[in-house]
Amino acid sequence: MALSWNRTIDWDRQDWRSRAACRDTEPDLFFPVGTTGQAIDQIEAAKAVCEICEAQPACLEFALATNQESGVWGATSEEERRKLRKAWLAQQRRAS
Repeated sequence: MALSWNRTIDWDRQDWRSRAACRDTEPDLFFPVGTTGQAIDQIEAAKAVCEICEAQPACLEFALATNQESGVWGATSEEERRKLRKAWLAQQRRAS
C-alpha cells in the first residue's frame, strides 16, 4: 500500500470518517490497555473491524500523518505504526 503522507490535507474536510466502520462500534475497543493478555484479543477484534472498513487506508494515512500514538488505527497497532512511521521518516531523510 502506498501512503502519500500529505500533511497539507485538511483532514476535517475528508469524508473518510463518515464511512468508517468503527463509527458503529464501541470506541473503547480501539484503545486497549496494554499489549498482553486480554488486550491482544481486543487489538485483534479492533483490527477485524478495520479489515472490513472501506476507510481503512485513509484512516491509516491520517494516523501516520498526525502521529497517533495510541490505539488501533487503520488496522494497525501502536507498535506497527511506530515501525511504519520510523521507516517513512528514514525514507524522507534519504530523499532530502
